[in-house]
Amino acid sequence: MDTMRDRFAPTLSRLLDEDPRVAVVLAEIGRDGFARAASRHPDRVINVGIREQLLIGAGAGLALAGLRPVMHTFASFLVERPFEQVKLDFGHQGLGGVLVSAAASFDWPAGGFTHMAPGDVALMDTLDGWTVHVPGHPDEAETLLRHAVAAGDDKVYVRLSVQRNAAGRVVDGARFLTVRTGRAGVVVAVGPMLENVLAATEGLDVTVLYATTVRPFDARAVRGATEAAGTDVVIVEPFLAGTSTGAVNDALIEVPHRVLGLGVGRRELRGYGEFDEHLAAHGLTPGPLRERITGFLSRTSRG
Repeated sequence: MDTMRDRFAPTLSRLLDEDPRVAVVLAEIGRDGFARAASRHPDRVINVGIREQLLIGAGAGLALAGLRPVMHTFASFLVERPFEQVKLDFGHQGLGGVLVSAAASFDWPAGGFTHMAPGDVALMDTLDGWTVHVPGHPDEAETLLRHAVAAGDDKVYVRLSVQRNAAGRVVDGARFLTVRTGRAGVVVAVGPMLENVLAATEGLDVTVLYATTVRPFDARAVRGATEAAGTDVVIVEPFLAGTSTGAVNDALIEVPHRVLGLGVGRRELRGYGEFDEHLAAHGLTPGPLRERITGFLSRTSRG
């Protein structure tokens, strides 16, 4: 069973063959997957070594030269460490490029907190004009990677994770999908959280929306869902809890509503553990999710 990251190098290698504008910039991480592509396109597969600020700067230079750069490493080294370069080299200069991360919030706990990035999407939210894709399955990752590379000169962040749903869905890089309909609330599941959300809401009279592109936020889908299901909204994200509650509030600004943001907590878990243990510790497994969702929705029914 392959992972989202397993799809990354083969997909980008094909895009390097298909489109002479595409270039890949690496910081050691993932270099082996591009060995063959580098032999075919030595001028468009660049490994800068463990120099993450240079990773972003080199990508911006390629963008200035008219190429479509794709920059890849762990999320903590792609978004957090070189954030100033992301802000200035791409945002301030008005350049387009594609950031593709691995390791998500805590995919590799043995790497310690230096390799964890639950705040990456919240940090990207401080910048203007970035599209953010959060696929929940390798098939969706491949589709969204292609969307990102083909997006003209837009700024795009693609967040890959080892966590995955059992099956992929047809995604278009923009809209939320309606997976289940109900009348007692709306639950938005982001990327790889869908499977746990569906298990947590089994038998509940709620609408479940599936989001694999969270920026721009599909406000129309949320407003449409609340017309039938009421204006209580829970959003379950695989990154920092509350990252998208502001987007939900903006979507429903004209109507009274309540929103609950579930995701990774702010408290640092200092035991390495395993991925599933971190997921459980943050309450993102079906049992705790169901308890928190039903508790939130029941407060409305009690008035």
